[in-house]
Amino acid sequence: MLPINYKNCLLAGLLLLSALGAVAQTQANEVYTLETVIHTVHHNNLMLQEHDLQTKALRTSAEGARSWMAPMVGAGVFMLPYPGQTVMEDRDKGMLMTAIEQDIPNPAKLKAKEKYLLSRAAIEEEEHEVMANQFRAQAKTAYYQWVVLEKKKSVLRESQRIMQFMLKLSKVRYPYNQSSLGSIYKAEGRLGEVENMLTMTDSEITMKNLQLNMLMNLPAETRFKIDTTVQVPELTPLPDTAALRVTRSDVRRLDRTIESIQLNLRLENMERKPEFGVRFENMMPRDRMMPQVYTLMGMVSIPIAPWSSKMYKANLKAMNLEIQGMQKGRENLLNEARNMVASMGLELQTKRTQVQNYEKKIIPALRRNYETTLLSYEQNTSQLPLVIDAWEALNMAQMEYLNNLEQLYLIGVNYEKELEK
Repeated sequence: MLPINYKNCLLAGLLLLSALGAVAQTQANEVYTLETVIHTVHHNNLMLQEHDLQTKALRTSAEGARSWMAPMVGAGVFMLPYPGQTVMEDRDKGMLMTAIEQDIPNPAKLKAKEKYLLSRAAIEEEEHEVMANQFRAQAKTAYYQWVVLEKKKSVLRESQRIMQFMLKLSKVRYPYNQSSLGSIYKAEGRLGEVENMLTMTDSEITMKNLQLNMLMNLPAETRFKIDTTVQVPELTPLPDTAALRVTRSDVRRLDRTIESIQLNLRLENMERKPEFGVRFENMMPRDRMMPQVYTLMGMVSIPIAPWSSKMYKANLKAMNLEIQGMQKGRENLLNEARNMVASMGLELQTKRTQVQNYEKKIIPALRRNYETTLLSYEQNTSQLPLVIDAWEALNMAQMEYLNNLEQLYLIGVNYEKELEK
């Protein structure tokens, strides 16, 4: 007899395992649509979260841009005789001194610095959109490839059923000399090939599941289903340069970079403006008969001095040249993007036509050929090798159709990536 406590622990463990199994089964049966996957990637991806924190750090650092430098305080002696010197009068004993100094920055410089730091955060925000567009394209690619793999799996299962049927039929006819032994072996070989392809397809589906788990920041063991009825991306009207300038995050990032350099240029231009400082010194004579004295000084920098103005003048010239170079790069990027979108749009339309030809012409014709050959074989007017050849032609056409469908999906993904959709 088991102790009561041991029985209770064993029962609790079994209940926990059952609950975990039920949760895993629920996850495996859950269907993730493409929109759900993209939404989860956008909110859960660790690299995007990391970049968000970096952007917030830049914005937080800009909050202290208008701060002043800390004041400087000091204490020491003033006109104190060296040891061993003869002091004729008490007033020559020197003084004890305290001092405080504060730099007063130019308010215009602080404001310009704040705007420049905020512009760096704006660049990172656009960089976040560039990364999000890349991860969105990766998620779509994996999702569409999974869709095609599911379709291939359905074709392979149908092929497996057909080959099992033909193999069974040929074995039944063999004792009556209505089928050859070579035909049986050929059918068995084809059946083995189909089973190998099914195993490979299942493995590739698991790999796509793992890839999406990584993009969505889900546990590696998470299993789910997908919506295989997802539609191919539609061809949209060719956008002009102005529209691409608004939709493309990489172009917007370049615009923000140019703006940041312009603000840095303005900040550098502020080096012409003077800065101020104030210094207060209090001196306490060691001779009590002497009065306490102080020094109050106001200071101002002279940045227009020839030996100090060369640096910011050179920096201003360099930044202007950098801005001109980035403006040329932006024009080139927009031209490349527009030509790329036009080329992909043409490729998408061509591939769509090829896929439709497979759906409406090639596969129906080969299916009728296979069905006709199979009917002749069932009526003993044809041989099994001819049926296998007809089936292989249909199977190859179906696989080629799915390969073209996958290419159509991927072209659509790249097309949407260029359009930032």
